[in-house]
Amino acid sequence: MRKVLLYAESAQSAALIQRAEELFARGSVSLVKDEPKTKAGFILDGEGRTRFVKRFEVRSRGRGLLERVRGSRAARSLKGAGLLGGAGFARPIPLAAMELRRAGMVRCSYLLSEALCRARTFSVFIDRRTGPAGFTYQRRAQVLHAVAREVRRLHDAGLFTSDLQETNLMLEEGPQRVQIYFVDLDGFRRLAAASWSSRRRNLVQLDRSVGRFLSYAERLRFLRDYLGAPSGHFSRGQKRPLFNQRDERGRRHKMATQLLSERARKDRANLRGRRYRTLFYSLLRARVLTLRLGGLRARCNR
Repeated sequence: MRKVLLYAESAQSAALIQRAEELFARGSVSLVKDEPKTKAGFILDGEGRTRFVKRFEVRSRGRGLLERVRGSRAARSLKGAGLLGGAGFARPIPLAAMELRRAGMVRCSYLLSEALCRARTFSVFIDRRTGPAGFTYQRRAQVLHAVAREVRRLHDAGLFTSDLQETNLMLEEGPQRVQIYFVDLDGFRRLAAASWSSRRRNLVQLDRSVGRFLSYAERLRFLRDYLGAPSGHFSRGQKRPLFNQRDERGRRHKMATQLLSERARKDRANLRGRRYRTLFYSLLRARVLTLRLGGLRARCNR
C-alpha cells in the first residue's frame, strides 16, 4: 500500500504518523478505543511528549473508492478542525494526517493530534465520584449551563456534527472556567441554513447519550439553557433567534416537548431493534431459521 501524507505540522509529526501502522501492530499504542472500524490511543513522540493517534479502517472496496472521492475520515477531520478553529471553538489540534491507498482506493487513514490528557468526557466530568475535587451540585449546574450555551453557540455559528454524543465532548477544569473541547472531528460540517430539525437532531443525540447521567429536572434545565437568549449579537446576514421575546415561553415549551418526544421515540425504536436482533439470533442458534432457509434453497434448486 502507498502512504500519502495529507498534512504535517512538523517533520517530527510526519515521521511519527508514517510509523503509525507499525506502532499499532507492535502494541505501542495505549488503546482507549478498540473497535472494528476505529482504533485510538496515546503514543509518545521522539521527545517524550504524549500524542493521540486514531486509525480509521475502510472495510470494503466500494467504501474505499467513496472515501477517495469525498475524502477519508482523516481528511474530513482536518476540515472539521479548520471549521471549529476558524469559528473560535476548542478542539484537539491536528498534527499530521495520512492515508494508505491501494489501487487508487483508501484502505485506512490515520490522524495524529495533541493529547487532551487532563480532559474527561462529559458524563465523567459531571459525575461527583469521578469529577474534579470539591464538585458540588451548584458547580454541576454551572457546567451543564456552560455546555448548553457552547452547543447553542456552535449551532448559531452554522456548525453541526453528525454525531453529538457525550463522549465527543471533552471537558477540562481551567483556572477561570471549564474548557469544552469538541472531538471526533470528521462529522463536523457547515450548513447554509441552521434549521430547527438539524439542531433537534444534535440535541436528541446528546440527550440520549448523557441523559441517563442526569435527573429529569437537569435535562429540562439543560434544554432551557440551550433555548434561552441567543449567544452574541446577530448582525445582518446571520441567523435570527429561535424565537421572539413575545412568545418566548410558549415556543420554549413547545421545543422542549418536541425534543423529549423525539428522544422517547428513538429510545423505543432502539429497544424494538434490540429485541428483534435478540429474537433473530435466538432462532438462529436454535437452528429454526437454518432449517427454513435450507428448505427454501432446496425449492430454488429444483
